[in-house]
Amino acid sequence: MSKHRNSTTHRKIAIATLAVAAVGIPSAAMAQSATAGSSSATSAAATDQQEVVDLVNSERSKAGCEPLTVNEKLTKAAQEHSEDMAAHGDMSHTGSDGSSPGDRIERAGYSWSTYGENVAYGYESPKSVMEGWMSSPGHKANILNCDFKEIGVGVAQPGHYWTQDFGAAR
Repeated sequence: MSKHRNSTTHRKIAIATLAVAAVGIPSAAMAQSATAGSSSATSAAATDQQEVVDLVNSERSKAGCEPLTVNEKLTKAAQEHSEDMAAHGDMSHTGSDGSSPGDRIERAGYSWSTYGENVAYGYESPKSVMEGWMSSPGHKANILNCDFKEIGVGVAQPGHYWTQDFGAAR
C-alpha cells in the first residue's frame, strides 16, 4: 500500500502463501531454555530484517534509486504490525484495532509526507519474501519508489509475518 498526503486512492495488496506452524508451550522446566531461545529468535529476526533492507537496497540500486536508510520509528511500526498479524493469524494492511499503515506509522512517531507498506505471510527467509514481493507489481512499485527515503522491517512468529514500512519524512 502506498499513500501520499492528499491522495484519495488506496490500494491494498497482499501476498499470501500457505504455512504450517507448530506452536508449543514450554513447561516450567524448559523456561530457562525458552528465554535463551527468545534472545536467539530476537537476534535471528534482527538479522532477517537487515537482510531484507540489504536486498531492498540492491533492487533499488539496479533501478537507479538511492538506498533507503533504516528508521527506528518505521521499524517499530513494522515490527508491531508483524506481531499483531502473528498474534491474530491474519495478514492484512488493517491492524486488529482497525488502524491503517499511516495510523501505525504516525503512532510510532514518524511524521510522513508519503508512505507505503508491504506485508507477506509464510515466507521462511528474507530472500524468499523479497522474491515474492518483487514478482508482485504493487509490492515491487513500493520497493522501487524513489520518493521513499527510509524503511522499517518487521518479522514475527508464528507463521513468518513480514512487514515493510517505507516513508519520506515531512
